[in-house]
Amino acid sequence: MVRGRSLVPGEASGTLLRLTHPISFWGGVDPVAGEIVDPRHPQFGARLEGRVLAIPSAVGSSSSSAIMLELLREGTAPAAILMGRADAILALGAVVAGELGYDTIPVVEIDPEAMASLPDGSTVEVRRDGAVEVRSD
Repeated sequence: MVRGRSLVPGEASGTLLRLTHPISFWGGVDPVAGEIVDPRHPQFGARLEGRVLAIPSAVGSSSSSAIMLELLREGTAPAAILMGRADAILALGAVVAGELGYDTIPVVEIDPEAMASLPDGSTVEVRRDGAVEVRSD
């Protein structure tokens, strides 16, 4: 189990998609398709929908919150986001989605070394208190 700091509380589970490099949601993620569209990103073409997305950090753009809001509105968002370094702008998109009546997702900051211990492709569960656990089904 990994303990994190809950930025946007919630519960979720899904298959872990751990990005090897930071990503800019603005221009790097298509909110309608719910996939990484930056051809320079190592996980180009990866689908986000329903996955627990682990990212080392977001590449700053104040538009990241708008892309997160669009992902949630379109129903193509990840099930949860784990961040090696908190990004208030990205988390804000999940908060605003909830205020507008859309389903929202948990956003949790966890230690980057702890994130690396979570096996990519494993099923993980994110708890309201920020705990992240690999499930053995």
